[in-house]
This record gives sequence, C-alpha cells and structure tokens, in this order.
Amino acid sequence: MSNSNSRVTVLSKLTTVSSRPVGPDHTHSFTALDHAMGLHSLHIIFYFKDNILNDFDLDHSRVSLSETLSLYPQVTGRLTRDENGNWAVKCNDAGVRVVKALVGTTLDEWLSSADMLEEKDLTVWDDMPDDPNPTSATILLNSWTQVHRRQPITHPPFYSPPKLHLRPVTNLQTQSATFYETKSKQPMQCTVQMASATFRFSHATIKQLLLEIHEKCPDATPFDVLAALFWSRVARLKAGKNNDQRRSLTVCVDFRKLLRPPLPVGYYGNALHFSQLSLGSEEMEGCGLGHVAERLHHHMSRIEEEEEILSAMEWLESRKDEETGKLAAPFRMYGPELTCVNMEHMIVKSGPTGNEYRPLMYAAMFDEDAGPVHVSYNVGNVEGEGLIMVMPGPEEGLGRTVTVTLPSKQLGELCEDEAVLGLHPKLLLSGRH
Repeated sequence: MSNSNSRVTVLSKLTTVSSRPVGPDHTHSFTALDHAMGLHSLHIIFYFKDNILNDFDLDHSRVSLSETLSLYPQVTGRLTRDENGNWAVKCNDAGVRVVKALVGTTLDEWLSSADMLEEKDLTVWDDMPDDPNPTSATILLNSWTQVHRRQPITHPPFYSPPKLHLRPVTNLQTQSATFYETKSKQPMQCTVQMASATFRFSHATIKQLLLEIHEKCPDATPFDVLAALFWSRVARLKAGKNNDQRRSLTVCVDFRKLLRPPLPVGYYGNALHFSQLSLGSEEMEGCGLGHVAERLHHHMSRIEEEEEILSAMEWLESRKDEETGKLAAPFRMYGPELTCVNMEHMIVKSGPTGNEYRPLMYAAMFDEDAGPVHVSYNVGNVEGEGLIMVMPGPEEGLGRTVTVTLPSKQLGELCEDEAVLGLHPKLLLSGRH
C-alpha cells in the first residue's frame, strides 16, 4: 500500500463486519452500464481536521460502521461470476478492510505538497471491475457519518430501479447510441505518465466569471464556465500545426435526476451518461470563453433528454450474447479523448427542514459542523488526453473545485497557465510547493 519513501505509515489493519448477518444465496447483479465501466476504478479520500477519525479503532466508530454496512450488503460481498459469466456480488459476512495509518506531516502541508502518486498511499489502489460511481461511494460514507451521529439516513440505498430495464421497443438510432458504439471500437492508447492537480475557485471568482460571460451565455452554470475554461486552455496546450483541427470533449453527467420519474439519490450503481461535443479550433480560440460556455450549455440541455439516456443504456444491453446472456467486454469510458465530469448533481437538499442545499461529500460529518475540509476524487485507468472533474467546493455558494489529470508535461504547463492563474485558484495536491 505504501512505498519506502512514503510519508504514510500503516499502523494496523482491521476488519469490520455488518451488524446483521446476510441471508444465504443473496447476490447482487450489475447492470450493463456497470459492466461497461469495468476498466475504471474510483478512489475517494475525505480529509478531516482535528483528528476526527483518530479513535476509529474504538468501539463507537466501529459499531456505527457495522450498523451502516448492514444496509449495504453489496459492499461487504465478494465479486464472482453468475451463471451467464457476468460479474455479480455474492453477499456474505466477510466485512470490509479498514487500514489505520499515520501521515508524517500536517494536513495543510500534505494538501499543498502531495501529488497523485503519493496520495495513492492513502487508499487501497486496486483496479477492480465494476466499481460504483462517485455518487454511490460518497453516499455510503455519508450514511456512515449519519449513523455515527445517530441521525436518520438522508439517502437510503436503493438497488432495483425498474426504469433501467429494457423498454418493449428499443431505440438504438440516437446520437448517444452511435457515440457509445464508436467508443467501444476505439483502440487502446500508448501508456504515458499521467499527473493531476486540483484547483479551488472561490464563490466571488465564479460569480465574476459568470457576469463576464452573461451577454453570451446568460444561463451559464459554474460547470459551463469552468468546463469551457479548462477545455480551452488544455486545447491550447495540445494544439499542433494543424489549426483547422476540431477539438472534442466528452462530457459525463449523472442521470439520476434526469429520468422521469427520477432515480433516488441513494441508487447504488452507475448512473453516468457520456456524450461528445466538438468545436473547430478557430471557434474555440477566436470566439471567447463566453461562446464556448454557451455551446457547452446548449449541449448539456440536449443530452438531458431522457430518450438519449435510455437509448444509450439500451445499446449497452444490446451487446449481450443472445444465447449465453453474457455481456460484452467493457471499454474505455474515460478517454482516449479529453473527458469532463459534471458533478453538480452532488448538490442536494439537506438539513433538518430539507430546504437547504449542500454538497453530498461535504455533508459527511462524524461530529456536528465538522465536515471534511477537502474531498479528493481519482479515477483509475484514465488514458489519452486526460480528465477534468468539476465538483462543488467546501464553501457555500458558487465556489467550485476542479481536478485535472493530464500527461505530466501538459499538467505542468497548465499549472502555469496565465488564464487559469489569473483567477487566483488555490492549488492543491499537485506536488508543487
């Protein structure tokens, strides 16, 4: 888990089991979308101040985790193959492994100096098939903190959405279905060393940016303007001699709220939809940030149509072998083209009245009013041009956090880009002091 030069020292390894035994022959099947995501894994790190988790090996913390796991038998299960050869979880009472470690520096120093490679020492970085998406993993941690504080669980797990079952008449002729088919045929890319950095923008900065592009895109969201900014700047880094080249961006959104009726926030599984937007290089470089944001905003409104989402899932189901029932092999979803993940859906209603809005990841509190100071998301097996993740920040309002993964040389250039630095972001986990 850690290397000899690491600042992370493992102290103990514990196993925590569910407080309620799982019944015999209890299995959980994955959807076709879950299988399609099988080349990628997700790693989330919640950073808390004041040693909130320092007593984790004491009874109180372990009891609350044990109670939470009783609601999530899929988490404590083991991956296996069903009778059709597809991945499934055989639910059992094996529990989950918990590693307690000591980091030889302060939290602030770590966030300002650690990089993606060193941050891996804080997680069990195994590339496992069919890892659940960021929302599912975040909700699990959120549920644990609520049980720990003896609060009701806001978003209980939901496992069997009928909306994801095939319709009597399928539609495989949409742009989304065509795009997924194209992605499934893309060749693997040559492996290059990737690096990541996180940029945190204040509420005031995002508010000013939205005002500056208001004439071009009056309904722009923080995602629209930040995705446009980083797409434009990364495109400039990758620009070659061919100035007529088109620039493509794959956009990833969570579709829980986009279906009718919507899926519960607690749906445990992948609910991601991928689509692509392409612009000419002259259009990107010559028409300004507001124009790119407007094109992104228009694209987002189109892909939010339910028919596009259902068609993409039906195309994934159509790859199942009719005789054996075995689903087709997974393919690269994050890459090879530049991909941008919209995590605005993480802002949900919360609080005792249910009328407050708070990011799910920062609502995870083991003690009242002591949420994480930072939450780090990393996707495994990102290749090609890279990944941009736009997510809520710890402060209320329009503040946002952007994590960028690029080939190492390009990331170094992005961290010195004047257009980005001119917005005075706080740079985290980039390996730069």
